[in-house]
Amino acid sequence: MTVYTHGHHESVLRSHRWRTAENSAAYLLPHLGPGDSLLDVGAGPGTISADLAQRVGQVTATEVGDNELALSRATVHERGVTNVEFAVADVHNLSFPDDSFDVTHAHQVLQHVGDPVQALREMARVTRPGGIVAARDSDYHAFCWWPRLPELDEWMRLYQAAARANGGEPDAGRRMLSWARAAGLTEVTASSSTWCFATPEDREWWGGMWSDRILESVMAQQLVDTGLATSAELRRISAAWRAWVEAEDGWFSILHGEILCRKPARTH
Repeated sequence: MTVYTHGHHESVLRSHRWRTAENSAAYLLPHLGPGDSLLDVGAGPGTISADLAQRVGQVTATEVGDNELALSRATVHERGVTNVEFAVADVHNLSFPDDSFDVTHAHQVLQHVGDPVQALREMARVTRPGGIVAARDSDYHAFCWWPRLPELDEWMRLYQAAARANGGEPDAGRRMLSWARAAGLTEVTASSSTWCFATPEDREWWGGMWSDRILESVMAQQLVDTGLATSAELRRISAAWRAWVEAEDGWFSILHGEILCRKPARTH
């Protein structure tokens, strides 16, 4: 297992709670049926899980520990969704029998695990023949923005360093297809999609979130504790995020890689 780079500070959860099935799993939605059983790996605060539960018969949401899973439970229960079950699980060694689910799904998970190929093998193992393995991850080096503030280039360098020190792969998006093939998945459709933040409201949300996150999250503490950055340097990066928010031509695009894998049906 890796160390989760982002942690669960309020500024991180603010970002994760914005995610919906529509803005984070649009590539998967046309393939879901009302009677499907779906495994949502790494459910986080549960917003995507709750949305997916409106489209399928049953969702099982997993997280790596009880504290993390409590975040998923809270959102699902707050929304009154009743067809979601919860389980603590390690995606490298899922505690479900073979062929348990019609669909297995992971959003922004593979970039944080120690062995993404083994994770996909396990997702495929618990997927029924003819079912779907779906995953979507961002690709940090493919992010682009304007204005090109030097401090945001430094933010990217520091994030890459922190994530890799924790055993993750921040440029996961471009590697999704290769990981799927290495996991033995042969019927794979690879695609990409973006989030784009360019309106004043979007900039305030995205840039405001990162201006806090670079100062207050566990990643910020990691950067200072390991000597990768000083508190003063992080304050300069935070101020640059606020400057980006105020820029009338401010624009930020986030690339994601996606894989939709059909598990072969058994032949007799």
